[in-house]
Amino acid sequence: MQCLMDHIVLNVEEDERMIAFYSEVLALPTERLEEYRAGVVPFPSVRLNPDTIIDLFPKRMWEKSAPRGGGRENLNHFCIAVTKVEWEELRSRLEANGVAIEEGPVPRWGAQGMGTSIYFRDPERNLIEARHY
Repeated sequence: MQCLMDHIVLNVEEDERMIAFYSEVLALPTERLEEYRAGVVPFPSVRLNPDTIIDLFPKRMWEKSAPRGGGRENLNHFCIAVTKVEWEELRSRLEANGVAIEEGPVPRWGAQGMGTSIYFRDPERNLIEARHY
């Protein structure tokens, strides 16, 4: 299977500080920032290259799933983008290997706009999103 890294998602506590770091210090262009600040979209992103973004999830999006006793895992999930045929073949392999799909298929925003995604975990419980556009 050939795929591209579509995006990673960071759980952030201080969204404006993180936005400033990635956009000003690292000089990465923002995506959907004005829409985020206006409350139209749930999170902003910064662009690494034409194919890959970093989504910055504010606390309200991850705090309910945070580990007991406080704290957070910084990496929420990562996403790979594949063709629709490869995506369907992946779903079949996941099923054949007893890997549960936790969510999806669902429409989701990514580096190339809206796509169709499924979410599942690797053996060490890292959340993976696989999508096609």
